[in-house]
Amino acid sequence: MGLSIGNRILRKIVKNEAMAEDPPEIYGWRVYLLACSACFGAMSFGWDSSVIGGVIELEPFKHDFGFIGNDKAKANLGANIVSTLQAGCFLGALIASPITDRFGRKWCLIAVSLVVIIGIIMQAAASGNLAPMYIGRFVAGVGVGAASCINPVFVSENAPRSIRGLLTGLYQLFIVTGGMIAFWINYSVSLHFKGKSMYIFPLAIQGLPAGLLCVCMLLCHESPRWLARRDRWEECKSVLARIRNLPPDHPYIVDEFREIQDQLEQERRLQGDATYWDLTRDMWTVAGNRKRALISIFLMICQQMTGTNAINTYAPTIFKNLGITGTSTSLFSTGIYGIVKVVSCVIFLLFLADSLGRRRSLLWTSIAQGLAMFYIGLYVRISPPIDGQPVPPAGYVALVCIFLFAAFFQFGWGPACWIYASEIPAARLRSLNVSYAAATQWLFNFVVARAVPTMLVTVGPHGYGTYLIFGSFCLSMFVFVWFFVPETKGISLEHMDELFGVTDGPAAEKSSVHGGDDVGSEMGKGDQKSKHVEVYV
Repeated sequence: MGLSIGNRILRKIVKNEAMAEDPPEIYGWRVYLLACSACFGAMSFGWDSSVIGGVIELEPFKHDFGFIGNDKAKANLGANIVSTLQAGCFLGALIASPITDRFGRKWCLIAVSLVVIIGIIMQAAASGNLAPMYIGRFVAGVGVGAASCINPVFVSENAPRSIRGLLTGLYQLFIVTGGMIAFWINYSVSLHFKGKSMYIFPLAIQGLPAGLLCVCMLLCHESPRWLARRDRWEECKSVLARIRNLPPDHPYIVDEFREIQDQLEQERRLQGDATYWDLTRDMWTVAGNRKRALISIFLMICQQMTGTNAINTYAPTIFKNLGITGTSTSLFSTGIYGIVKVVSCVIFLLFLADSLGRRRSLLWTSIAQGLAMFYIGLYVRISPPIDGQPVPPAGYVALVCIFLFAAFFQFGWGPACWIYASEIPAARLRSLNVSYAAATQWLFNFVVARAVPTMLVTVGPHGYGTYLIFGSFCLSMFVFVWFFVPETKGISLEHMDELFGVTDGPAAEKSSVHGGDDVGSEMGKGDQKSKHVEVYV
């Protein structure tokens, strides 16, 4: 009875053809538990990225780590401490693909959780010394960056097609949940802790999601699609039947297993036992694969240039610039910001990801985010807050725009980019594609984290130009999605090649989506949808 009630609710929420056609048994608890277990790596991402923004605002941390000099010098030191994590994440994302293809998704997630814990121990033990703080954040970043590549791959390879957007999007939900918890921990320590413990505790507690990732993944199975690639067919079918909650001879299992076999046989016929460099060449020389890689990379660039992680990391500073006074008050506002993000992400995953779709969500949120950023920038430029005076009504609207921006981001650009990057590549290129996407995300995350503190000090009074720059990027992203990004909701992973026009034999070099070999030509015709796109949009 519980399963039937749950399925009735799910069918009312998720509206796509696959939901109507697939057996209800596949939506059992196992697939949700598996996705949540892997996504504790994403929680490390959100937690580590968000906790430091509040920590560097605490007076004991500033005293112990030498935040002295003018505002620009303090901003540079804070940016260096924050951005070291992103530098490690960039490296971790690049090395994750060959490692996870060789050793599997499960054991690599366990290994990176241990790397994150080591880095966090070094940060908590730094006690005023910059060297172990920098090294610890870099080491933790390597683990977090690798997890950001492996998590979406593992979840997408296990998820049923009809709710793949929901389950893969849990990655983003765990990111924002980790960030929200970090925000409230920062607020709590500002009220109840004294001395060094004010910053040691929030730095040390970062290890909690990494520990949960390690323990939970020990209880999970390996990805069935990775097992198939290692020719462990019996294990593949057994795991597939278990996570789908169906017997191995059920027609649904037989069909999905055959799809995995057929695609793998086709890939091997075209590529043989490809090495990492063979796969890299295949990604950039086959038109359909190249387009998918470019879409993933540009989506991640756009995601970071919305300015979301600028607000995540430096929210206390930004709230102060908008007139919120007092460290505890700004940290409290940051905590509310975290709650808004979590609630918005839940709404997107339940009602939009697999119903409204990925593409439409990206389109409307591009405009909404841009307008919110423009209002904040114009308010700070025309009627900036004055020290010692209450926030004017226009200032409260600007604060509301910060929260609206957070909601709009979670309705589209937060989860949808990770969903696209993990679901559109061919199976043999999935980890490599997500690796490129994650590395790009971390590279531009680093750029934003390093630049924003200085921008808030130098780009106009109260940093108003910072918001106008990010708002302009948000509006321009609408154009990119409109012309170049197709809809993928309800399409199985094994049919993504058809969507992007990659077929057997020599035709693999041609694409009905692209219409040519030139990259610019491929992406310039995104609005002229192929037959496959017309079927599924």
